Amino acid sequence: MSTEARPERASVRLSPRTIVLYAIGSLGTGGYATLPGLVLTYFLTDNLGVAALAAGLIVTSAKIWDVVIDPLIGAASDRQLARTGSRRGFMVTGALTLPLCFALTFAVPPSWGPFAGAACVLLAFLATATAFSLFQVPYVALPAELTGSYDERTRLLGWRVVVLTASILLFGAGGPALRKAGPDPATGYLLMGIAAGLVIGIGMLIAARTAGAPAAAASAAGRASAPASTDSGWRDQYLSGFRALGRSQPFRALLGTFLLQALATGTMLAGAQYVATWVLRSEDAVTFVFVALVGPALLATPAWTVIARRLGKERAFAIASILFTLAAASITAAVWTPGVWIYASVAVAGIAYAGLQSLPMAMLPDVISHDERVSGTGQAGTFTGIWTAGETVGFALGATAVSVTLAATGYISTVAGEAVEQPDAALTGIVLSFSILPAVLMAASLLTLRRYRLRRHDIDVAVPLGA
Repeated sequence: MSTEARPERASVRLSPRTIVLYAIGSLGTGGYATLPGLVLTYFLTDNLGVAALAAGLIVTSAKIWDVVIDPLIGAASDRQLARTGSRRGFMVTGALTLPLCFALTFAVPPSWGPFAGAACVLLAFLATATAFSLFQVPYVALPAELTGSYDERTRLLGWRVVVLTASILLFGAGGPALRKAGPDPATGYLLMGIAAGLVIGIGMLIAARTAGAPAAAASAAGRASAPASTDSGWRDQYLSGFRALGRSQPFRALLGTFLLQALATGTMLAGAQYVATWVLRSEDAVTFVFVALVGPALLATPAWTVIARRLGKERAFAIASILFTLAAASITAAVWTPGVWIYASVAVAGIAYAGLQSLPMAMLPDVISHDERVSGTGQAGTFTGIWTAGETVGFALGATAVSVTLAATGYISTVAGEAVEQPDAALTGIVLSFSILPAVLMAASLLTLRRYRLRRHDIDVAVPLGA
């Protein structure tokens, strides 16, 4: 363990300004995570006429690109922190470039045909994913540097998730509404892409200001020798993330849990539009699905913060996971009796979803600071690069799982304006991808969560200077 003096951050109480600025960044993360996951596969299958399996592969291919670049961005962000004392540069670059790339993703007209349309969407979404990663990887690294307090991190991430859930509601309900505002589907999707891209970019740009917060700057100064050396090669920087994964058992347990849960929620997100259109028999019903999901989540987030303070983050996280599993599994009954009762199950899942977002994100800084204490190195960007890559894999495979299920059950893709009737097997596949599949994945995540062993006393310990 390193014997160098390190600044004590556990006593730092975050100012309201820092919390607000950081939370606003979730306008960007919520919008990017929600809208493509909600409508992009549907845009490809039911507007451009792309086959369901091919649409899933397009979304997955773009996400695989994230897996490649996120660890590199994380290591490069650590280098930038070592040189300048701030991660702001990457965050601003991502914020400024994402709006254009996001708009181009939904700018492809049906007249171009399925092949050309699919190729253009893939290229635009690759560029969007790159811009988002430039922001997201350093953004997720910041809580570990803003404060070392176990409870302050819960407070910081709790408010972030309040904004995140509001953002999910804004984009989940407002995106489809904007899509309908155009005179035709092609114009509607373009309008949605432009407006959403601008809001996402503005939120990201505002949050980038926290990268220069005093606590983060002090933390960076105290770790000047901690990040990977600036003259190391790209290969070494890329592998440093996997070395961190190998040496930190808490990180492996938390990442495995979060990846499975991202896969579970990703399947529900990708399947929501199909459930609205073919099970609830209204394309616009997706708005009500999101209101049912996010409305309770907005109210529940402060409650999960209270539960975490009393029981510990890891126990609160397990409770939220079990609740989500039960709520998702109950929707399986829609195979036989579809109806508006689905909204009640979605609302219960929304209460759990608030905890599933805030608690693991509050546990990640604990993992990072624990590794810093044990190994003597500070590599927050390296950790969050791997974390973001894992999250991306989960959401990407969620969309793929839905597309594979649709293809296996005979789902019929259409071009905008065409009317078709889906076979009963496809309707069953839609319901199962929205219910039993995420329930099974969420239940599996409880097994990996059992291996997470960090507790409050492991984090809130005094580390004397020079110890």
